[in-house]
Formats: sequence, structure tokens, C-alpha cells
Amino acid sequence: MPRAPIRFLLLFGLLIGLWLLLSGVYKPRLVITGIICCLVVAWVIDRAKLLDGESLPLELLPRGFAYWLWLLFEIVKSAINVTRIIWHPRLPISPTMIVFKVKQKTDIGLATHGNSITLTPGTITTGISAANDTIEVHAIESSGALDCVDSEMDKRVSVFEEPLVRKEP
Repeated sequence: MPRAPIRFLLLFGLLIGLWLLLSGVYKPRLVITGIICCLVVAWVIDRAKLLDGESLPLELLPRGFAYWLWLLFEIVKSAINVTRIIWHPRLPISPTMIVFKVKQKTDIGLATHGNSITLTPGTITTGISAANDTIEVHAIESSGALDCVDSEMDKRVSVFEEPLVRKEP
């Protein structure tokens, strides 16, 4: 019996879903073989004690969906802005590097914030310091870099990681 049955079943479901998506072949013998392989992989991960709250943080799922929907909207807005800059005849860029403090308290929060900045067109995270709670960002516009400081993204990532912060001693 798995130590965390809900996490085990979710991992098993994710593995099967990914396998079916990537396989594209749905013949009964192949599907049964895929299900057996996914079950074995999930069992090995459970036996190796790798299936825990850090590797599969279920408590982040509800807040994660809301955050990713918001981030998708921000990516579209930023893509439109970068397109406007590129199409402008004088190419009005002002490349800027900035280091700023963030409110995240967990590694997952810092990584989510850094990756979200990188996913947003026109900005890229070049460094994260967990010791100093800082993120270094390069932006193609100085206004884009300054928008990262005390941003809505910082607040939303802090709300996203809140269930993990409460657990820490």
C-alpha cells in the first residue's frame, strides 16, 4: 500500500496522461503496457520515498490555477508590448539590469517568481539569491525592469506559496 495514496494516484494519473499524450497510439496491447509501466514507475517513486509534499505539492494546485491564469494574461500583455517595441521605426529599447528584494519565503516561491519573469516577454531572470531574497532581472526596457519591483507578480506569488509558508517551523 502506498504511503500517500492520493499523491500516488495523482502521480499515476499524470504519468498515464503524459504517456497517452506523447504516445498517440491507442491500441489495446500498447495502452495496457503503458498503464503497467506507469504503475511500476509510480510504485518505484513511492518506494524510494520521493513522493512527498515537495515533489508533488497538492496544496498548491487551487492557488496555482488562479495564478497561471493571471500569468497567461500578463504574458499576452507583455507580448503585445514587445511587438509594439519591435515594430517601432526607432526601436525604443533601453536594456536594463536590476536587482530587487522579493517577499517569497520558500524555494518554490522564488523559483516560481523567477520563472514567471522569464516567461514574460521582454524580461529574463538572470539570478536568484535565496540567502538575500533577491532576484536579478534583465529587461529590454527600463520601465519593464522597474515594473518588477514591488510588483503585482510578487504579491501573487506570495499568495500562491502561502500554504507552504505556514508549514515551515
